[in-house]
Amino acid sequence: MVDTIVSSATKEIAIGFERPFCVIGERINPTGRKLLAAEMAAGDFSRVESDARAQVEAGATMLDVNAGIPLADEPAILAQSIKLVQSITDVPLSIDSSIVEALEAGLAVYQGKALVNSVTGEEERLEVVLPLIKKYGAAVVAISNDETGISEDPDVRFEVAKKIVERAADFGISRADVVVDPLVMPVGALNRAGHSAMRLIRRLRDELGVNTTCGASNISFGLPNRHALNASFLSMAIGSGMTSAIMNPLHAEEMAGVMGADVMMGHDPECRRWIKRFREPAAEGQDALGARGGRERRRRRA
Repeated sequence: MVDTIVSSATKEIAIGFERPFCVIGERINPTGRKLLAAEMAAGDFSRVESDARAQVEAGATMLDVNAGIPLADEPAILAQSIKLVQSITDVPLSIDSSIVEALEAGLAVYQGKALVNSVTGEEERLEVVLPLIKKYGAAVVAISNDETGISEDPDVRFEVAKKIVERAADFGISRADVVVDPLVMPVGALNRAGHSAMRLIRRLRDELGVNTTCGASNISFGLPNRHALNASFLSMAIGSGMTSAIMNPLHAEEMAGVMGADVMMGHDPECRRWIKRFREPAAEGQDALGARGGRERRRRRA
C-alpha cells in the first residue's frame, strides 16, 4: 500500500489507505455555474476567494481548481486562480483541465506538489500529459476510459487503469503518484452501478495498490434526496478502499458520512475529529454547576 503525497508551499498531506479520507473541494469550477463563469472571464475572482475559504472552513483537505470557460483564455485564468487560492489558503490543490496548455500554465505557477486532474487511457493524451507530470514532479488523476469510451464493465475500466499505471511507469512516474478515478456511474440509470463501483475500488486497492478518487455526486444523478445517497455511497466506498473524492464539503450530510466512515475505519484516533465536530457545547453555567455538584457529593460521602 502506498501514500500519494501532495503539498502546497507550506503544507503536505498524504492520501492513503491508512489515512483519513481526503476531501477535495469541488466548488471552484465554472461548469454549470453561469455567474461564476462570467465573473472569472471578466477578471473578478471574489467568488473564487470566498468559495476557497468556505470549503476549507467546512473541512476540505484539498481544493480542485477549474477554469473551463468557453471562449475564455483558460490557461491565463487557471494560472491566476491558482495563484489567488494559494495566497489565501495553505491546502494543496488539484489543477483541473482538459486542455494541456492550461495544465502547464497552472503547474508553472503552482507552489508545491500538485495533483493534476487528469489523464485518460487514450494514447495521445498519455503522450502529452505524462511528460508534464514528470517535468513538474506532480501526481495525476487517471480516469478509467480510453479511445473506446467509458465501459459499463468494471473489469474493462480496471484494465484501462492498469494501462495508465504501467504507461506512467514508462515515464518514471511511481504508482504512488497515480490516483485512479474508477468512473462512478449514476445508480439511477444503472442499478448495479454502486455494486460495480465497490468491486472495482477493491480491485484497484488489492491488485494495483493505487489510491482512488471520484466525482462523488455522480452516483446520485437524477435521483431525489441526493445528499443522503451520496453520504451512503461515500461511507461504503471508503470501506471498500476509496481514499479521496471530489465533492462539496459544504453539504453537512455528506461530510458526516465521510467522518463517520473514518471513525469506523480507525482513521480518526480516539474519535477526536468526530467529537470536535459534533459534541454539543455545555449549557451556560453547566460546567460550574457540575463542579459544585461533584464537591457536594464528595462531602456527603465523607
